Amino acid sequence: MHVLDPSKRYFQIAFNYDIGLAEGIIPTLPRDDRIIIEAGTPFIKRYGEAGIRRIASLWPGIVVADIKTVDGAEQEVQEAYSAGASAATVIGTASKETIDLFIKTCDDLKMDSMVDLLNVERVMKVLWPLKKPPSVAVIHRGRDEESSFGALIKYKQIVKIKGKYDVMISAAGGVDLREAQSAMFNGAEIVVANLVRPGDPWAGIPTNSNIAEMAQRFLDSIR
Repeated sequence: MHVLDPSKRYFQIAFNYDIGLAEGIIPTLPRDDRIIIEAGTPFIKRYGEAGIRRIASLWPGIVVADIKTVDGAEQEVQEAYSAGASAATVIGTASKETIDLFIKTCDDLKMDSMVDLLNVERVMKVLWPLKKPPSVAVIHRGRDEESSFGALIKYKQIVKIKGKYDVMISAAGGVDLREAQSAMFNGAEIVVANLVRPGDPWAGIPTNSNIAEMAQRFLDSIR
């Protein structure tokens, strides 16, 4: 581990929209070291390194760059690091070589490595061949899956992972307060909630709510 503390329980807020939303909300959040700010994948696709850099300038704590690396791990991690990220993600369906290089590069830069297990049914098939495990395994229900009946965050994967590896678990995908508590009960150390605009079909924190107050409620619920 480099930044994250396994003894703590973290609340991660994902910013996927425009940079103005991040600029308006981040300064209002409680200054709690258990809050992680995520530059989400759509956000990074829109703004690139400049977007990560802006979020890092607004938040003094942990910043995750959700780059979901598929290839070119060394360069992508270095770019995220240069922009101010404390941690980054690699997709679990990437090659073993890519994931190994991703974890090594994160280690070299004292960043936390996160393997996103989106759409991975057999998690041990991803983790077992690696030279070393990541800092965090992300149990992830995809955004497009949220509206599918029966598409749940697969908490049974946590037992499999924890039985073999000393890694932190992050639960992501349609997380609200109730789901956050369920994730912690099932062994996660990090819960990820998206900011969601009114009218969008996903669960999370509505952008028209008191987000600072909601963040505190999440923190209180996962102690």
